[in-house]
Amino acid sequence: MFDRPTRFAPLALALIMIGCAAPDPLTDELPNMGDFRLGHNIVVADSMQQIPPSRDATSEEWVAILTSEIDRRFGAYEGDRLYHIGIAIDGYALAPPGVPLVLNPRSILVLSVNVWDDAAGVKLHDDPEQILVMEGASSETAVIGSGLARTREEQMQVLARNAARQVQRWMLDNPEWFSIDPDAAPFQAATIEPAVVAEVVESPTAGPVAEPVTAPAPLLPSIP
Repeated sequence: MFDRPTRFAPLALALIMIGCAAPDPLTDELPNMGDFRLGHNIVVADSMQQIPPSRDATSEEWVAILTSEIDRRFGAYEGDRLYHIGIAIDGYALAPPGVPLVLNPRSILVLSVNVWDDAAGVKLHDDPEQILVMEGASSETAVIGSGLARTREEQMQVLARNAARQVQRWMLDNPEWFSIDPDAAPFQAATIEPAVVAEVVESPTAGPVAEPVTAPAPLLPSIP
């Protein structure tokens, strides 16, 4: 089952933070992940909240783009043990156009992440890992702002790519989960599918803007 914190912090404050630019984190070789092979890749957004100020995006759009980026980052690993990744999208903000150098909002994505060992049939940690993903600033967005320099689709793509990278960093902080040999080469060559900005259809209905509430935990598919 998914677990998640009942509330996430006042994330509107995080919009003033600036991350590092990362157009595509999969331009280098993949880091070694031991016996890891991706099993289920489950993304849900049932209780997702929009954090103003923000452009609109639907739950379906976020699930599709984040599922794709998780597959892209983890799908090339060919270890001999299956692991399942479950992600709940807690909140997002897609920076709208602002006033350059005066009002320059940032895009963020908030996730609760869980990892399961298929063979053992257990979750590998007690509490879900909450990850705050920043869009990052490029030379262009630092001056005129992400809302002017990037389309909504581009903002979502960058956030989803950065999210997949941060999920992997957290997993690699726990090498014992994947029997990673400390003497093995830190990187492995892998062919990565080229990134394509997915076509996202603008939703006519704005996403909810509300105080986060506790929602029933969706069930993960049964683990053999």
